Amino acid sequence: MPVYDTTEEPALQPVARATTRTDLVAGSIRTAILSGRIKPGETLVERRLAEQLGVSKTPVREALIGLAASGLVTISPNRGVTVRVLDTVDLRKATEVRLLLEPWAVAGAARHARPGGLPSARRALAEAGELLSGQDPAALSLANRRFHRALYSGCGNELVTAHLDNLQDLTALGAVTVLWRRWPTWREEFEEHERILLAAEAGDAAQAERLTRAHVKRSLTHLAPAPAS
Repeated sequence: MPVYDTTEEPALQPVARATTRTDLVAGSIRTAILSGRIKPGETLVERRLAEQLGVSKTPVREALIGLAASGLVTISPNRGVTVRVLDTVDLRKATEVRLLLEPWAVAGAARHARPGGLPSARRALAEAGELLSGQDPAALSLANRRFHRALYSGCGNELVTAHLDNLQDLTALGAVTVLWRRWPTWREEFEEHERILLAAEAGDAAQAERLTRAHVKRSLTHLAPAPAS
């Protein structure tokens, strides 16, 4: 009786993901928004952005669609594309989802941490430490975003990482435009970041998870809806 090889070769082989022009355009626009060079509520005109970036309108249009999917910009028939204006409700919703995902992700990163530690997180924390005067809140918020991403991106789950990236965009924008304007908590956040990083560097996943959960919850308490009178 003939023996057949039932092992099937996949029709297509995976390819390495390349950074596309759309990715580069989206990254440039995202950085401009989070650094405050483009303000909340500002209208984004494809033609103008294309001229400034030296590209055609197609990658700009694709980048804006991606940024709309992440929640950083909004697209409407009447106003076109505008930078999202966040309020406490928006930021609270983003923080609630972070509370579900980020402690787990940081714990995973702590378990996977190499003996050399987490150098990217350590560098981002050092950058944040130099900005604690509060004179440049946008730069501090971006340093905090880099710190968080350097931790949770080591969790080993790219789906969780991608979702947290979008949430951190909203968090970085909301920290400057909403949270820190009413509650200047960046020094307390820095101290909490230090403790989280020490736990993660030590490979203490349980402690890193507990500290991250407490850290995100603390922000949530400020954003809780006011009690009904």
